[in-house]
Amino acid sequence: MTELTADLIIDNGTVVTDSATFIASVAIKDGKILAVGAADAMPPARERLDATGLHVLPGAIDVHVHFREPGYTHKEDFGTGTAAAACGGVTTVFEMPNVIPPTGTKEALALKHKLAAEKAYVDFGLYGLLGEDTIANVPDLIEGGVIGFKLYMGNTFGNTPSPSTGGMLEAFEVVAPTGKRISLHAETASIMARREAHMREQGRIDPLAHIAARPALVAIEAVSRAAILAEWTGARIHILHISSAEELRPLREAKARGVDITGETCPQYLLLGAKDYARVGSVIRVNPPVREERNQEPLWAALADGTVDMIATDHAPHVPEEKIRNDIWTADCGFPGVETQMPLMLTEVNKGRMAITDYVRWSAANPAKIWGLYPRKGVIQPGADADIAIVDLARHSAVDDAKLQSRAKITPWHGRKLHGVPIHTIVRGRFAMRDGVLCEDARGWGRSVHTIQQMPKAEPRHQGDTMLAIGRTPAGSEDAA
Repeated sequence: MTELTADLIIDNGTVVTDSATFIASVAIKDGKILAVGAADAMPPARERLDATGLHVLPGAIDVHVHFREPGYTHKEDFGTGTAAAACGGVTTVFEMPNVIPPTGTKEALALKHKLAAEKAYVDFGLYGLLGEDTIANVPDLIEGGVIGFKLYMGNTFGNTPSPSTGGMLEAFEVVAPTGKRISLHAETASIMARREAHMREQGRIDPLAHIAARPALVAIEAVSRAAILAEWTGARIHILHISSAEELRPLREAKARGVDITGETCPQYLLLGAKDYARVGSVIRVNPPVREERNQEPLWAALADGTVDMIATDHAPHVPEEKIRNDIWTADCGFPGVETQMPLMLTEVNKGRMAITDYVRWSAANPAKIWGLYPRKGVIQPGADADIAIVDLARHSAVDDAKLQSRAKITPWHGRKLHGVPIHTIVRGRFAMRDGVLCEDARGWGRSVHTIQQMPKAEPRHQGDTMLAIGRTPAGSEDAA
């Protein structure tokens, strides 16, 4: 009988789950985790990596990135974006549809799948655009392989039109029976447009005008409205980039009513505040805006109590000349984040802000569960994909924009001290980063995760009242066939 041989064994690291830490070795074979246990219980291996003193985490799953391809590749592409992910300990990303052409047709989706498959260092999911003019394309987009849908309730980069409330309702009605989740940019477009126009007329071009144009009210209203439509239709929704304490109330209330609603926040809302506008100026502009410091503690508390389910980044790259402007309204919104998220959060672990098990829950386990990828992703256990970030919690570093993998080498994090960094990233058993250096031969190794997604059975509601249903001729009427 031939003895089983592992491809790689990670020896004696501290394995981290969403509930426990323990010293163990991890055996990997054919891209999957073969065994987790004592070093002397492991099979022979072609290669062994000594992880003594290091922590072995499930790779992070970032459900919110913009890699700008096709259409804006001077800012980023799938190669540079997923290289940044790999160097940040992120092994799966979900990429947004506001590109040129928007990912709202089967042809545009097929093109993006091709581009991603050729260049990606990490696994990926692709969002389909859900707007009033793409509702009819939902079946084609699902067949073509989307991880979920993105609907813009408010304007952001790319000026994707925001649907009316009637359009949103119809979109939710169509997606609900499919079981796919809809991610929402939950800001109310009309309020923001009116306020921004007023401030422009008054000559307000300073960075803080951006907060004034998008008060927390725009999120409160949008989250509340989206939750009501989801409750009525049975659609599954996800609130992106939660930035304010006030929007937590409608999120909590919707969860209490049984709405299938989840939410994320981002490092910029947990760690930056209005005082940082004076430090970095227009570089900090992002939608929704970085808000007053008083919002930070409620957001941390919401992560701790489960109101907010996960950490994502809204990685939104732009090159420096598009970010550094004297007029805040002309600065492109967003900045890179997929490479800095893990070290920023590990720094908070070292500060005692959270346990490392909390971080794994928010960065890997919960995203995998919510998006139908668990237990293939988000956990270190036999049978799971070998998606692993090996981190050194003792290592000190600092953010250096010039050294980022992203094409957009400008962030509000430049110079920030770090305590804890990823040093190895493994994607389905293959090194994408080793000893802090990108593994160039991993380019094109990433694959779409839509093929392994298994969402729970859909629970649509009020199907007799949908736009489709009310357009049918009533049975027994004079016009009935």
